[in-house]
Formats: sequence, C-alpha cells, structure tokens
Amino acid sequence: MANANNTEAAQQLSIEPEAAHVISATVERHDSTGDDDMQALHDVVQGLPSHVAKDLLSVGFTYCDDKKIHVKKESANDMAVAVSELVKREGYQIDSFSLEVSIPPIILENEHSVWLYMKRKYGSEPWFEGKSLSQSISAKDALKFSLAKPLETLLGAKWVLNPQTHPLPYFYKLLHLRVLWWGLIVRVVQWSVSCGDRSTKSIYGGVGTGNSVDSVLGDIKCSDFSDVTVERSFDGLQDNESSECFKFPLEKVNEACHLVLLCSSTPIYFGGRYLKYSRNVSQTRWIIDDERMGEASVEEIIGSNILPLCQGDNYKFHAAGREDIDVRMLGSGRPFLVEVQNARRLPSEAFVKEIETNINNLENKLVGVKNLKVVGSQGWAMMREGEAEKQKQYAALVWISRPLEDEDLDSISSFKDMQILQRTPIRVLHRRSPLQREKIIHWMKIERIGGSSQYFLLHLCTQAGTYIKEFVHGDLGRTHPSIGSILGCRAEILQLDVTDVKMDCFLTG
Repeated sequence: MANANNTEAAQQLSIEPEAAHVISATVERHDSTGDDDMQALHDVVQGLPSHVAKDLLSVGFTYCDDKKIHVKKESANDMAVAVSELVKREGYQIDSFSLEVSIPPIILENEHSVWLYMKRKYGSEPWFEGKSLSQSISAKDALKFSLAKPLETLLGAKWVLNPQTHPLPYFYKLLHLRVLWWGLIVRVVQWSVSCGDRSTKSIYGGVGTGNSVDSVLGDIKCSDFSDVTVERSFDGLQDNESSECFKFPLEKVNEACHLVLLCSSTPIYFGGRYLKYSRNVSQTRWIIDDERMGEASVEEIIGSNILPLCQGDNYKFHAAGREDIDVRMLGSGRPFLVEVQNARRLPSEAFVKEIETNINNLENKLVGVKNLKVVGSQGWAMMREGEAEKQKQYAALVWISRPLEDEDLDSISSFKDMQILQRTPIRVLHRRSPLQREKIIHWMKIERIGGSSQYFLLHLCTQAGTYIKEFVHGDLGRTHPSIGSILGCRAEILQLDVTDVKMDCFLTG
C-alpha cells in the first residue's frame, strides 16, 4: 500500500522514474519501523512542486579532494560511489553502516535565510502553508538520505539510521561513515541582485539544488534586505522571525570546500579467560624510568595476536582484577576483554579459534587463553556484574619459623568467613590511598609438603581485593589477624598462585 501511494505521489509531481523509485523504496523500507524522519521526508517531497522535487533528487557536488584537486560529482549516486570506493580500499567487511554528514556552517545560515524569504513570499501557497522550519528536512538530512540508499546497494549493507537503538548483534559489524565538508560551499550557485542603478554579483554556497534555488534567489531585491547585518549565530531562531535578520547577498565565496571522508567501525570485543604461567610477566605493559619490568605482558601477548588478524588500528585490554607480576594465574583463568578499534575484518568462529590456537601454541608458553569468543558491548556488563562480590582462590607456598604441628592444620581449617582488617600495604602505599579495608577469608586449609616441617601450601578462598601476601606475614601489624598471628610465629610467603576466579562470565567458549 505504501509503495502504491509513493508511486502515485511521484506521478503527480512528474518525477522521473529513477527518482520515484528512490522515494518509494526508501519510504517503504522504513514504513514498518515507524521512522518519523523518513515519513517527514516523504511528506515534504509529496508537497513540493515537481521541478523542486526533481532538483532535490539530483544534487550536485563540487569540492576539493585531499590532493587539493577540484572534483565535480553530478549526483548523489556519483558521490556514493566515491564513498564506497574508499570503504572497499580500506578493506572493511560489514553488514550495516551508519552515516554522519557535516556541512559548512554557511550552508545552515543560507538555508535559514532562504527559508525566511520563502515564508515571506510563498507562505500562503498550498504547498508551503502551515509548514515550519523545525518540521522541514534540513539540507544536511536531505544530503544524508540521498547518499544512504545508493550506499546500501554499493556496499551490500543495511543503513542504520540510529545506531544507539540498533540491536546489539549488529554492533561489532557496524561501520560508521563520516562525510565532512570543510570550508564554505558544496556547490556554487550565482545570482544577480539589482538595486536601482547598482548591480551586485555574489556567490551562494550550498548543497546544489539546481534551478529552484536560482529562481528563488533571483527574485530577491536589495530593498528587501537593505541596511541589515548577517546574524552569524542563529541557534534558537523562531520561524516567525523577520527575514530582515539576514543580509543579501551573503558574503562572497571564491573557492570550493574541502571534502573529507572518514570510516570507522564500531569496536569488536573479544572475551575469554587468560592464564599466566610465568612469574616474570605483568598483566599490562609496565615501564619505569624507560625500563621494562618483566619480560612481557599479558596485554601485549594477547593483543598483538588479535590486532593483525582483525586489521584494526589499535586495541585496549581490560581484565577483572589483576595479579602481581610474580603471581601466576592458573585454574579457570581470569576474565578479560580485548577491545579492537576500527577493525576491518569480521571475526568468524574459525577466525576466533585461529587466534586462540596461535596464542596457546607460542613457543615461550608465557600466557594461554581459554573460551575466547566475540561478544557485544554487553561484555562489559558481563565482566563487571558481581565483580565486587567475586571470590578468588589461591595456593601459597609459606615458610614459618617453627615446625608445623597437627594442631595448626585443625586451627587454620576451623576458620570460616573470618573477617580481617587490612590497612593499605606498605609496598603499595606510594600509589594507593592510606585506607583501612574489611575483607573476608571464606575458608583455609594447609597441605603438608613431604620432607619439610616448616614449609607448607596454604589453600584459601577470599573476598576480591584481599591482599594475600600481607595476610600471610601481617605487614608489620597492618593486617590483622594474619597467618603469623594465628600460628603465633613468623610467617613468610614465598610463592603465590591464583587458582580460580569465581565469576560466571566466559566460562565456556
């Protein structure tokens, strides 16, 4: 039904078949979504005289490219071809795209000025009567709509009008296109203004609208706009403001604007769990006084294997907590996210498996990954959900200053959900606020080491954020109680491993 109405309207306006098809297909595609902007565009085109509608659908473009060469495109289709060629040269794989269009401020100024003049002259005409500037389609939006349809065909991708409300599954395949005109004009239109014996010629900078603009501007007389100044900032102007706020002719423009085309895809998020097998690998790149701490980092090992295969610009690494450089991360691993920015290659299941295999087969065996997969931006919520309440399990190699007794094993294992107080450890006091924190030790047990009476393995489960090293040796009384105070002797921690991070996210691939 929508298609029939659109075709009928096109016939009434005497629009060429190709132009009529653009209106019909575009509006029909968006009718089911109830898109107000598309319907408004349809209504405006229906109400315009035929020659104006034709001109709006055959926009022309003159601009300078990045080599400062003047380029002329006869139509929005030609302009869309230039944009699509850029996307293909960059190698983007997409199934949807958003479109942002920026035009020079003078276009908006001239658009408002022409609107006020047309209201004054044609306000009583049926096709104009009752219209307001806020209800009209702006030059910028008209340009966006004229580019979007041919881009869908050329790119083989769906145009997303509002990415903020777009379903999550598309987010990691969405390309954001920015078409920016810097300078003063997109197309040069010239007209004459007569004032008695004086004749003045000026250049009007705007998105080309053919003869319709020429005819409108050709009717303007200097007497209509004498002794007035151009209002540069027209934010908040009302439809009923006098057109005498503007001066015609507008300032002269002698050169074409500069066109900038920018492409950027929405970030791709890889989620999973990492394992750290070395006691000389930091979680993130760690440089002090231009000297690297440790032989590598988890961030660099994982990120450097993901980024090239995604053909992205850069990446960011995020993890659910961290362990010290000399602490191994074992067991089920620690949840992490890698955010790849402006990725050009889309990740398939085979592609993700290839990344995981590459990391796990590295010769140095410093880091491994489990359950790697592509997640939407909801991966943030998955990793942050319950993070403050998560529990962590450890295995610590401990030395005490006296032989271990059987009673010690029973004493340690008897503590359940024990509350401890920890002041900021001395070793991190230079970079952390001096606070006192309450933490919970959920359970503990001691595992003897054969042939040794003063060394043992301490297995424990604690609340996230507990300083385990300080819980063992007491940190000069800053953590209480501690293993040393419970056993009544000196206690030192020699090695520490994280054996489990109890969180639900990324447990399966």
